[in-house]
Amino acid sequence: MAQSSPSSLPQNQCVPACDDNTGRPSGAYEMASTISKPMLAECNALPSTYILYLDARINELGRTIENDFASIREKYATPKNPIVLAHGLLGFDELRLGGRYFRGVQYWRGITDALRANGIEVIIASVPPSSSIEERAAKLCKDIEEKADGKSVNIIAHSMGGLDSRYMISRLRPDNVNVLSLTTIASPHRGSYFADFLIEEIGPNVLPKLYNFFNGHGISTGAFSQLTQKYMQEEFNPKTPDVRGVQYFSYGATVEPGMFSPFRQSHAIVERKEGPNDGLVSIHSAQWGTYKGTLMNVSHLDLINWTNRLRFWLWRLVGIERKFNAIAFYLDIADMLAKEDL
Repeated sequence: MAQSSPSSLPQNQCVPACDDNTGRPSGAYEMASTISKPMLAECNALPSTYILYLDARINELGRTIENDFASIREKYATPKNPIVLAHGLLGFDELRLGGRYFRGVQYWRGITDALRANGIEVIIASVPPSSSIEERAAKLCKDIEEKADGKSVNIIAHSMGGLDSRYMISRLRPDNVNVLSLTTIASPHRGSYFADFLIEEIGPNVLPKLYNFFNGHGISTGAFSQLTQKYMQEEFNPKTPDVRGVQYFSYGATVEPGMFSPFRQSHAIVERKEGPNDGLVSIHSAQWGTYKGTLMNVSHLDLINWTNRLRFWLWRLVGIERKFNAIAFYLDIADMLAKEDL
């Protein structure tokens, strides 16, 4: 079937037809984060495969969350079981760069304190920052065993932490760790094309030398190849099924990075192959279990309260209201777990 040239289509509204076998795009495409039905109507010259694909991308956002977490509510329910916070790639629990006399830098910036202030028992896991999923999952398991005192737990995981948690639950199956639920936040369950892109750009000749250099300086490199789409979809997911009795929830996010955003380039790379994303992880990849919705205009780091405070200061100057408060978001997840009797 003849197809229109992408250059002749309305900018940021049209995409190549889907691959007949996968239902995914057969090449690069341009699309805005949200597309209205009138905009779709303007693409009247498109083959039906284009329109069906665009409809699928819109529906993939699920429930769009724009200002539900703009501010902290007065009251949140408290889950009866501890919450484990599992960090992502290159993460940590707390860094004390200035010794014991200065406040440390927290991965879960202000989130841990807010949860504990609401009466929640919080366990912070600390796994090897860039090690393989297997190594990180083993350390996650050990942390829970040592800190949960035999209690059942709910895991909230950001980014790669969701993959560590899935591996631990499904493959390690520790006898003395009972996971009731796993809530993943922008976890690359189907990989991230940005990982594929970096590995392809570095190339097979240079990559082993780069790995050897980092490994020689005590920096593990096991994580990087495991975050690719190929590994996640062909190796990890088929061998890591969900476990009966564990409830799985997930959130994704999408952002349109500004000129000076650190995610400007990575966002464009991921968007070409996977569509709307938070700068590193696409909405499609973030969905696992019960998808609770897509956080709009929220970046991968905004999700752990590593926000650009200069940006919000400038917003206030021009009267733009901040629509996402990460602390309100995590308190709401805890509230949801409490209402699920977890």
